[in-house]
Amino acid sequence: MITVVLADDHAMFRSGVRAILDTQDDIACVAEAADGEQAVEQVLRLRPDVAILDVRMPRRDGLGAARAILAVPGNRTRVIVLTTHDSDDYVREAVTAGAHGFLLKSMPAEELIAAVRIAARGDVLIDPSIVRRHLARIADALSPAEPPGDIARLTAREREVLQLLSGALSNTEIARALHVGEETVKTHVSSILRKLELRDRTHAVAYAHLTGFATRPGHG
Repeated sequence: MITVVLADDHAMFRSGVRAILDTQDDIACVAEAADGEQAVEQVLRLRPDVAILDVRMPRRDGLGAARAILAVPGNRTRVIVLTTHDSDDYVREAVTAGAHGFLLKSMPAEELIAAVRIAARGDVLIDPSIVRRHLARIADALSPAEPPGDIARLTAREREVLQLLSGALSNTEIARALHVGEETVKTHVSSILRKLELRDRTHAVAYAHLTGFATRPGHG
């Protein structure tokens, strides 16, 4: 069972999200919070698998709450940040703090459910619309002194994985598409990052789009 603490200062929004999560047999919302301070208190008390935090909350905002939660030694709670604004600063701060998700509140219910499961297993999900709009900003994080490696270094299978990765698919979804185990996908992703000299899967997505690989036919 994936346990969740939900924090948002709008009671109606919290109720709606909780109702969505409660439809799932493997997810349980164990507490709610109306501000950032309450969120930190509830998370540290209950140690849920996932904390869903709105960016704009009184007393302490969601980004401040995320930093406080993720700075606790031995913390195992994954944080998903929700916002109505896909601000560059919000995305940067959330990723820097160590959040496992940054999503827009306008996303479909099924995407929120998927995000909770993705965060719970330790993978990172940034709203695909944000990734598409901010590829240039993400690419700026790549050191110009150490340009990414050449795509030719990848095996045919690794290219298939990168193509699916560029479509914001999770490891589980990639494994299903390629009919392989999830551990095999993780091994391929690690190899892709190493060969292309990329820091993480977010940069891999940026690389695939910026080089045109993501939309290039016949990757194999």
